[in-house]
Amino acid sequence: MTARTERSIAAAEAHSARNYHPLPVVVATAEGAWVTDVEGRRYLDLLAGYSALNFGHRHPRLIAAARDQLDRVTLTSRAFHHDRFGDFCERLADLCGMDMVLPMNTGAEAVETAVKTARKWGYRVKGVPDGRARIVVAADNFHGRTTTIVSFSTDPEARADYGPYTPGFDIVPYGDLAALEAAIGEDTVAVLLEPIQGEAGVLVPPDGYLTGVRELTRTRNVLFVADEIQSGLGRTGRTFACEHEGVVPDVYLLGKALGGGVVPVSAVVSSREVLGVFRPGEHGSTFGGNPLACAVALEVIELLRTGEYQRRAAELGGHLHRELEVMAGEGLVEAVRGRGLWAGVDIAPRNGTGRELSERLLRAGVLVKDTHGATVRLAPPLVISKEDLDWGLDRLRAELRAA
Repeated sequence: MTARTERSIAAAEAHSARNYHPLPVVVATAEGAWVTDVEGRRYLDLLAGYSALNFGHRHPRLIAAARDQLDRVTLTSRAFHHDRFGDFCERLADLCGMDMVLPMNTGAEAVETAVKTARKWGYRVKGVPDGRARIVVAADNFHGRTTTIVSFSTDPEARADYGPYTPGFDIVPYGDLAALEAAIGEDTVAVLLEPIQGEAGVLVPPDGYLTGVRELTRTRNVLFVADEIQSGLGRTGRTFACEHEGVVPDVYLLGKALGGGVVPVSAVVSSREVLGVFRPGEHGSTFGGNPLACAVALEVIELLRTGEYQRRAAELGGHLHRELEVMAGEGLVEAVRGRGLWAGVDIAPRNGTGRELSERLLRAGVLVKDTHGATVRLAPPLVISKEDLDWGLDRLRAELRAA
């Protein structure tokens, strides 16, 4: 590290809580799939803000939408209507094939809203006795970091020292339909799942699992809530990861890429029967659905409606996984998982930890991030060129061989 980078990192570590362990790079500017640090060095971004940057850094249409809105109005609160809100809700509902939208800001807020929605639906529609609603979730999930959400996490780092924990959740193994069926009881109001588990290492469930979840929840009068905050909006080669099995859940949870990497935007999208349980004053957010967020999200929706980004993710994702499988065949990596432009790569112990590989790739000009010790996640922006993707993969291969 040079002096300027060291000074920036030292200032951050001196005055911010140590709740993250970033790689030692200080980004100053970015465009498309590339970022530049304070020293002027360029890096290929193969993480894309954990899918928040599906459309790359500073996509021209998204920046233009934000700038235009900045000159008009940025916040009204939900005390008043504004002229972007209705269009945003209508077009997002249409993209999802649903009726209604409840906008929030962060992914965790969307998940918290879904928990409240499912419970309220359970009491008002299904007829579960008050205070007894239960939600089934999967082990190794990552839905956020609020106290309620970490209450049903199985990750010790996310959960430890935050008790007492919120009750009302039943945890079953991911991908196990029999366990899921056994966990659903008379008081169950929802099954909350990631169609692909991101933080766990980009875990894709067995074929037919999502179809089975959909059939089971419909039969048992339970809501199927799909957390598509990372997997949705083009990442896997479809608009939603659930589409790979032809499944439509009762509730979509969206975030990250919905704000285009410009502003935080999240939403719960569902039917009128489900979201119609809310009445004024029962739930809200000052910034949820603000004009700036709606303007950017509307442009994101228009980008997705072209189908271009889903096609790019499918085509380049196929190339990505073929190249990674070759590395696995050469013994450079132990396992590869994922779908579309999204992969979890397990590193052989002899090649070091995921963190060590991420640091070596940083020095080679490529940004990735580790998870759970031995896994590196790859999630390039959907705008990445094949040439740039190959450039990054060549450096991954070289670092693995050198190790």
